[in-house]
Amino acid sequence: MSQSQANPLAQIANPLTQNVPAERPIEQDAEERKFGMIAHLVAFAGLTGIPFANIAGPLVVWLMKRDTMPFVDDQAKEALNFQITATIAILCCIPLMFVLVGLLLLPVVSIATLVFTILGAVKANAGEHYRYPFTLRLIK
Repeated sequence: MSQSQANPLAQIANPLTQNVPAERPIEQDAEERKFGMIAHLVAFAGLTGIPFANIAGPLVVWLMKRDTMPFVDDQAKEALNFQITATIAILCCIPLMFVLVGLLLLPVVSIATLVFTILGAVKANAGEHYRYPFTLRLIK
């Protein structure tokens, strides 16, 4: 018994997918991947103590490269949106510290921000379009 006889769905799907070319992502050159990675990592400028430097970093990369590098445009906007979302979450944790909930949430939000930012940088360096979870997409 052949596979198509054993599985009736295979008979339906096979003609539909037979001549469809596989989608291949557009490959980025090394410079685009590098700037995509930088767009994510420059958010660590916020660790310097300068207020909102985590937002300013991806914003500068996006403004500089958005017209010339589509991959960097996408990744810098994604990093910028995530850093705005993370900043809002951290600012919400500060008043919640008075009722002790913020003391639990602040480290969780901070560690998640660190981990997701590093993941974004690694994926961008590999040429993959990374999407942060739990992100408000404010910049389109």
